[in-house]
Amino acid sequence: MLGLATYLKHGWTFVTGARKPLIELCVEGIDGLLAARAAGADRVELCASLVEGGITPSLGTVRAALERAAIPFHVIVRPRGGDFLYSEAEYRSMLVDVGALRDLGVAGVVVGCLTADGAVDEARMSELVRAAGPLNVTCHRAFDMTRDPTEALEALIRCKVGRVLTSGQRDTALEGVDLLAQLVRQAGERIIILGCGGLAPDNIGEVLRRTGLTEMHFAALADVPSAMRYRNPNVGMGGADLDREYRNTVTDETLVAATIAAARA
Repeated sequence: MLGLATYLKHGWTFVTGARKPLIELCVEGIDGLLAARAAGADRVELCASLVEGGITPSLGTVRAALERAAIPFHVIVRPRGGDFLYSEAEYRSMLVDVGALRDLGVAGVVVGCLTADGAVDEARMSELVRAAGPLNVTCHRAFDMTRDPTEALEALIRCKVGRVLTSGQRDTALEGVDLLAQLVRQAGERIIILGCGGLAPDNIGEVLRRTGLTEMHFAALADVPSAMRYRNPNVGMGGADLDREYRNTVTDETLVAATIAAARA
């Protein structure tokens, strides 16, 4: 029988006959969280700027989520897009963010730091885990950029990280299915493998069967036109895609529900 501390560390819940796999939705902002909740997600990873792979959301967004969320959510702590080799100033800002989120009372944080040679930065990851205190700590897909996934998993276990988000070091979980299955076996009960990568209604069941994953993560996104009636065709806020200014990417509640149903069929 696992003790209470083990359940809290990994973010498990005492639910008799709980449905498996546990489903985590990656969302951008409070509207995404509410859509994920309504569609039946068990947990959310709360981000900003998913076009960059997710960065730390604002304090206001986190507070609004705490007021309205009826399911647990973990907050990504990532100061910028790009690689996972952070300057000292960037890393110190991550520690401050983790401490602030801990004090606010979120369920968990999602972090990842690598060394220049593609290994887990154990010193920094261990310090982030200590800063998180009682919070769940997930290592995000920085793991998929490591040189040796077998050793990287052992490093995260040494750092006392609770779970790792991975697509098996491929663009999609289906492509990385063999490594995902290997990681599940290697992890045992020491750390949770949170599988991700292009999961959708037509493939999530196959990935589940071939890997033995107990937790799965996806972002069910759709582009919708902006409601702006006036549109300035001469100004863009970034990049060459001017139409991007009038196109919003949102969590598709119907797609979330369909993917969850396929996972539990």
